[in-house]
Amino acid sequence: MTMIARSDRSWFAEWWRTVDHGIITGAMVLLAAGMLLSMAAGPTAADRIGFDNPFYFVIRHAAFLVVGIGVMLSVSTLSDAWVRRLAVAVFLVSFLLLATILVVGYETKGSQRWLRFAGFSLQPSELVKPALIVVVSWLLAQRNQTKGVPWSVIAFFLFAPTVGLLLLQPDAGQTALLTAAFLVAFFVSGLPLVWAALFGVGGVLTAATLYFGFAHVRHRINTFLDPEATSYQLEQALEAIMRGGLLGVGPGEGRVKYSLPDPHTDFIYAVAGEEFGFVACLGLLIIFLVISLRGMLAASRRADPFLRAAGTALFFMFGAQAMINIGVNVGMLPTKGMTLPLISYGGSSMIGTALTLGFGLALTRKRAEFHPGMR
Repeated sequence: MTMIARSDRSWFAEWWRTVDHGIITGAMVLLAAGMLLSMAAGPTAADRIGFDNPFYFVIRHAAFLVVGIGVMLSVSTLSDAWVRRLAVAVFLVSFLLLATILVVGYETKGSQRWLRFAGFSLQPSELVKPALIVVVSWLLAQRNQTKGVPWSVIAFFLFAPTVGLLLLQPDAGQTALLTAAFLVAFFVSGLPLVWAALFGVGGVLTAATLYFGFAHVRHRINTFLDPEATSYQLEQALEAIMRGGLLGVGPGEGRVKYSLPDPHTDFIYAVAGEEFGFVACLGLLIIFLVISLRGMLAASRRADPFLRAAGTALFFMFGAQAMINIGVNVGMLPTKGMTLPLISYGGSSMIGTALTLGFGLALTRKRAEFHPGMR
């Protein structure tokens, strides 16, 4: 670790002294693991899709990794006031893009979630999640600052149309993840009993809508609950993890990447289990848990309600997405197309996760406690 003199008052020195080194280190380890696993699964995926260059996904993943590091570290240097401003801008742009997708979006596997331009695709839902959480947390915090304004209602009326656009794609997984993070922010902000009751009813209605309104959601849940039903992808993933044993079959020696359609994205955890074994899988799981719990604990210590709610919800969302992906790979959850943060291939996922961690790091920096005037 670089030592910085106490007399150094530069912006870098202030950032380095106040940012959480453990979270940054954990994120860098995950990024390195993601690069390694991309080299393991990427060439097979490129050959299956038909790219001439077997390292197509590896090269792009490396580029996304560099951009992700830049986004995470640069955002982590912002004051909480600038975090809020950036979140508002990102939310407005990504919300408009979510609406645009319904008209000119790119459809694949029955879902219309991406915009394509200049050889790249963008999934706005990955960006709208952290931005909305920050904006909503600030609105909820205003209940303690400005009385007489229905801040909770305003927050809900930002959340509801965003979820509506996600459901129209449809994207049940991102809807559930964003809703859970929104509820965490609401709870940490001091959820009134009437709102708790309303959210309880709303949660039941949303779950029923997803199940009865979307055939693919119903099929996946029914398959998961039926002990006699089998899911090809899940069966292959479980066999791969068991085949890997304690230390794995060795880098590049795995077979599951040849049988699964998305070994470099949704099922990269199964590739890790087969080629690097239970030890690697456990290591990744521990790092995800440490980052999430460390971030949530740091946020819980903040006196400012905005910092406390936003930080807690952001790190919860990061950890929850990882747990959903891992849960699917090990058969504990129904199959769902959700990436493993900082590990899976995907530019939108990488930037969205980097933005989430950048916001979280900025809002949990120790110096934020002592600058109320900046807000």
